[in-house]
Amino acid sequence: MAQKPMISIGQMAERTGLAVSAIRYYETEGLVRPIRTAGGQRQFHRADIRRLSFVRITQQLGFTIAEIHEQLSRLPEGRTPNKRDWERLARGFRDELDRRIAAMEALRDNLDGCIGCGCLSLQRCKLYNPGDGARRLGTGPRYLLGDRSADLENSPN
Repeated sequence: MAQKPMISIGQMAERTGLAVSAIRYYETEGLVRPIRTAGGQRQFHRADIRRLSFVRITQQLGFTIAEIHEQLSRLPEGRTPNKRDWERLARGFRDELDRRIAAMEALRDNLDGCIGCGCLSLQRCKLYNPGDGARRLGTGPRYLLGDRSADLENSPN
């Protein structure tokens, strides 16, 4: 079987839209593993374009390098990941994406109303969080974190 052509770090940067310095950083974090030529130049497999594209978009969505590394560690070593490998990674990632999407939708839908943070600065807060009762449920914006004003009835005083 013929070896697939390798690409340089400059070509990788051009194709992914990442800075060369970012690609070097991702290498130090173990997200890609280029091979070195006899002259010390990095050479990447074309499949690394997908890995680094995944890194780029997941970072833009707020995932940490550690979270991304954990996901990418599910891909096989020593061969180009195939469709089934990427499907397996996607299944493992889907629950966290769904959780984040739900949180963003809650923020979008409720930011102009009472979020249970205790500020009591909006008229609606007096209805949904009278006397800052949401503090009994914990710290932070309780209603954006999933609590409801109805949960106050079951919380200790």
